[in-house]
Amino acid sequence: MLVHLSSRRSWVFCIAGIIAVGILSRVVHTGVVIFDKYLGDALYAMMIYGILRLFWAAPKSAAYAMAIMTTIELFQLTMIPAHLLTSEHWITRMCARLMGTDFSFLDLLTYAVGIGCIYLIDSAQRADSSQLN
Repeated sequence: MLVHLSSRRSWVFCIAGIIAVGILSRVVHTGVVIFDKYLGDALYAMMIYGILRLFWAAPKSAAYAMAIMTTIELFQLTMIPAHLLTSEHWITRMCARLMGTDFSFLDLLTYAVGIGCIYLIDSAQRADSSQLN
């Protein structure tokens, strides 16, 4: 395994890596929608899990990450993020872009896949560590 996620420091590096790959997924276009759209969404959810994992155990982090991602996605239904795109302030427009402006059930599924993947990796590493002790 490349990184053993056993310390806060390793989670910080993991989060930084997720952010880097997420940015690349938005900049480099392959023409394949799974990579061009949904990989970034899954990584966004994984980043939230990683941030929460700095403070809480894996199951709680996974549940809270999914709750946060669902809340953000449902907030898009209010059309507030879409209206924020028309702001004259660049920071407001950037926040709207980070939140997203279009609700999609596929995004919720993608978030669940991303959180599920990082949770499984985290759980497997914790299980490996406990067997070694």
